[in-house]
Amino acid sequence: MKTQVIHSLTTDFESFVHQTEEGIEFWLARDLQKLLGYTAWRNFKNVISKSQIACEASGQKVENHFVDVDKMAIVKK
Repeated sequence: MKTQVIHSLTTDFESFVHQTEEGIEFWLARDLQKLLGYTAWRNFKNVISKSQIACEASGQKVENHFVDVDKMAIVKK
C-alpha cells in the first residue's frame, strides 16, 4: 500500500476518535461502519461479532475492548 494512502486512511480513522474524560480513546461502531464502507448495519454487525471472537481467541477479555453503547437518535422536526 502506498504511503500516501496509509496516511490518508490514518487521518480518516483518527477523525472519528472520541475520548473519555480520563483521556481513553474509543471509536463508535456506527462511525467505523461508514469509514470502512459498510452501508448496512447488519453486515457490519457481523464484522463486530467476528472481531469479538478473534479478541477472545487471542486471550483478551472481550469486555475490555468492546463496550455496548446506546446512543439516542436525534429526530429533526
